[in-house]
Amino acid sequence: MVGILFIMTIDPRVSSTPFASIDEISYFETEEETLFSMHTIFRVGAIKQMDNNDQLYQVELQLTADEDEQLRQLTKYRSEELMGTTGWQRLGNLLLMIGHFDKAEELYNVLLEQTSNKYEHTIYYNNLGVVKDHQGDYEKAIEYYRESLEIAEKTLPADHPHFATIYSNSGLVYRNMGEYLKALSFFEKALGIEEKTLPANHLDLAISYNNIGSVYDDMEEYSKSLSFHGRALETREKTLPANHPSLATSYSNIGGLYANMGEYSKSLLFHEKALGIQEKILPENHPSLATSYNNIGRVYDNMEEYSKALLFHEKALDIQ
Repeated sequence: MVGILFIMTIDPRVSSTPFASIDEISYFETEEETLFSMHTIFRVGAIKQMDNNDQLYQVELQLTADEDEQLRQLTKYRSEELMGTTGWQRLGNLLLMIGHFDKAEELYNVLLEQTSNKYEHTIYYNNLGVVKDHQGDYEKAIEYYRESLEIAEKTLPADHPHFATIYSNSGLVYRNMGEYLKALSFFEKALGIEEKTLPANHLDLAISYNNIGSVYDDMEEYSKSLSFHGRALETREKTLPANHPSLATSYSNIGGLYANMGEYSKSLLFHEKALGIQEKILPENHPSLATSYNNIGRVYDNMEEYSKALLFHEKALDIQ
């Protein structure tokens, strides 16, 4: 059991979700109470251990403003991620996003039994494949993706976006299985459809570029990997806000590639860019910060700047 003290900062001069002091009508006469609307959103700031007690933490929260541009873009992005024609489909997608895979599997199996719509069948089989991939049951995941693909081939046009989804997901499973050539083949099929059907700077293209780049990295073909990760970064830089976490991911990927290629100055530059974003958007003890500190530490180690390497590894250790 962990105790958490939330410290909320609220600026009444800023237009935001309605809230009100209810001291005068509260049942607890000795307490100062504030009532917030149910859809109130706070930005998480620092998360700190209290009194060196690993069972007690304080979390700093800042009430978001109505005109918060980052929140607007995040809301739009999440709404697009939770696509689905029915509430049940959106619920299933949400369960996948938050990692409740057993519940998602149960829901998709029920939905499969309840519908005779072939398009919905291909969606649910695909999503069951995603569940099995995350559960580590790769053979079953491939089986579900094949079922989804067989139905799609009989019912959908050849350039339908759902084919790209199935191909991309199949590629992820084969990559997890270490079958890199098969993974690359499926990722290239997905990219082929997306390049025909999507706008030039669509984020799905960036995901496919990133997937292909990651497979080439696994295969130690670093120049090819760098080319695709560069295309992913270019697309994201044109589409996403400057401190979006996906940009940090791209910077980190490219930094790792330059390190593998022995170009340590370039590697350091990209890892520092990733860290710069993470320090702005993540709590100070977030594991991703530890990863970036370690990445930078390893680069300094390779550059034989051992005092700097030690400093960053110690920062990582403080978090871990």
